[in-house]
Amino acid sequence: MDDVVPRVPEQRGPEDARPPAVAESAPLRFSVLGPVRAWRGAELLATGSPQQRALLAALLLREGRTATAGELIDALWGDEPPSQALAAVRTYASRLRKVLSPGVLVSESGGYAIRLADQHAGSGTSGSLDLALAQELAADAEKAKAAGDLCHARALLNKALSLWDGEVLASVPGPYAETQRARLDEWRLQLVESRTDMDLEQGCHAEAVSELTALTAAYPLRERLRELLMLALYRSGRQAEALAVYADTRRLLAEELGVDPRPGLKDLQQRILRADPGLAAPSAPLTPEPAAGPVRPAQLPASVPDFTGRTSLVAELGEVLSAASADEGRVMAVSALAGIGGVGKTTLAVHVAHRARGAFPDGQLYVDLQGAGARAAEPETVLGAFLRALGTADEAIPDSLEERAALYRSVLDGRRVLVLLDNARDAAQVRPLLPGTAGCAALVTSRVRMVDLAGAHLVDLDVLSPDEALLLFTRIVGEERVAAEREAALDVVAACGFLPLAIRIAASRLAARRTWTVSVLAAKLADERRRLDELQAGDLAVKATFELGYGQLEPAQARAFRLLGLADGPDISLAAAAAVLDLSVDATEDLLEALVDTSLLESAAPGRYRFHDLVRLYARACAERDEHPPAERDAALSRLLDFYLATAAGVYAIERPGDRLVDHLEPTRYAGLRFTEGARALDWLYTEAACLLACVRQSVGGDRLRGGVDLLWAAKDLTESGANSHQYETTA
Repeated sequence: MDDVVPRVPEQRGPEDARPPAVAESAPLRFSVLGPVRAWRGAELLATGSPQQRALLAALLLREGRTATAGELIDALWGDEPPSQALAAVRTYASRLRKVLSPGVLVSESGGYAIRLADQHAGSGTSGSLDLALAQELAADAEKAKAAGDLCHARALLNKALSLWDGEVLASVPGPYAETQRARLDEWRLQLVESRTDMDLEQGCHAEAVSELTALTAAYPLRERLRELLMLALYRSGRQAEALAVYADTRRLLAEELGVDPRPGLKDLQQRILRADPGLAAPSAPLTPEPAAGPVRPAQLPASVPDFTGRTSLVAELGEVLSAASADEGRVMAVSALAGIGGVGKTTLAVHVAHRARGAFPDGQLYVDLQGAGARAAEPETVLGAFLRALGTADEAIPDSLEERAALYRSVLDGRRVLVLLDNARDAAQVRPLLPGTAGCAALVTSRVRMVDLAGAHLVDLDVLSPDEALLLFTRIVGEERVAAEREAALDVVAACGFLPLAIRIAASRLAARRTWTVSVLAAKLADERRRLDELQAGDLAVKATFELGYGQLEPAQARAFRLLGLADGPDISLAAAAAVLDLSVDATEDLLEALVDTSLLESAAPGRYRFHDLVRLYARACAERDEHPPAERDAALSRLLDFYLATAAGVYAIERPGDRLVDHLEPTRYAGLRFTEGARALDWLYTEAACLLACVRQSVGGDRLRGGVDLLWAAKDLTESGANSHQYETTA
């Protein structure tokens, strides 16, 4: 509810040249409650490198007060400033002064300050900086609440919270930014708690449950959020769930901190147990809500300033959306983007949605459906939020899912609205949220391929190309550092598997550490056993992204995921996978296709499957952590070796009838494939060459050594294949 993009005029990227007609006197606006950005009028200004944005943020957050050069050096680099730190600060300040209006960035008393127009005027307005505006709105909300006008207070807090645009000071390095990020995140949570408290006072309990559930999952030790969730559940008629929240809180606090819940939480539990009448929901809002007129929601999150690549997909999706809006007789368009966690589905969808805004003048709706988490958003709750955003009064919103969906479609009839449904669990969650008439369109992102979403334009999102990956890394780190160590930068993006999330995390870590070289980062990522642990920064982590998908798997699917990740080959055939899992081919195919549908496994070709490199590392970590007994890991690899050896021995026998070598090979306990034709047998051998030789290398140094050597003997026909002979000789 609170992650709504601030309503700013249409913005252009810094790559767009500013027309000469734009006056230097146009008002400047700045944002820090998200990416650090600056606008002159409607024009988005280029604020430079991460360190330059860090300097700008440090000055903005001082609200006109002067910061000395030493304070700025500490803010940007902390205890490890580079040798030329002072010169760098002066350079950043000079570049910013050229971008901003005259007299805004001033030098005085050996330091720097940013003086905004409303600070000079002393007018009390705070339009130049989003943080100052949020503070003013929060103060007005407190006054309205003290005067008993909860409706107005809620509206003011919602307006303040809508100014947050993703992570505070996003991608800004330095200890000062970290401190301010934590401070402003804490303040935002306090505002959310205050607003949610008012929601409950106004009777909006069911809607509050969904938001509070997500917040308590994100901040599990924050007792005030737990208290509000208990009250919202109780007032929604869900007493048992409210008590379960208390039990979970008590257990969590005991395990993590060794303390008991605070007295207010204990008291609420006791009041719920005895059904205290004082906890009953208010019968109606204390002050009538103003009549809602037609509104144009603008809920899209901000598009990342360093969006990279995906040119053909951006054009393809843009054409689909534009055609849906332009053609009156066209069926409402749905585009569903699927892909592995961290591949950039949300980033692409938001970018495309912003480009298509002009085709949907009646508004854009956005929701994170939390489909990858343990508690996905309920469609009826989302519909309630959408209807309010579209101007429907609370008392006019029905209770049931079917009635809300019907009213939602009716409200959208005749409008041109774009709906972005992010992070969907499945098609069943999405269907009630789709508009029903031409002129509207929906973009859906999910880890699951929505083949059962009728009429949807399906897009499978792959990782970036090497060139795109390097460009994204360069845009975050800076051209100078990458140009000096291009080969190391290529090693970094390759170690990230060209996955956008992994590249962003690695680049952000490097950008925040001026004493690191690109080679230092490449060396850290070279260790496969530590790679996933290295790929985390702040609240971003590749491992956590994969964990969400893994946690949704059924037990048999999770076992297949773990065991298949143990094999070293570039991919694996269906028959070989059946050997690893010790299951029939049909049962194995069902499990593997289910993993493909969840984007944890890729279908390389009919009957062949492969992992993304980082997903394979995660699967192996899961196998080490969760596979019991541990001997099952060795057993799985032994079955794979037996399968390859038995099949290769059969190929050898067909090619060399009467040769006694096969009689002396290691006996196998798992059967292989059988061929009747020599051509088909050799086709199998050449197709499986890379996987078979990887299995041999994986067998060295353990109980499977003899089987690995025998597999080399049985596969000696590979020496006659120009494509595989060198790999065979290297393995041997």
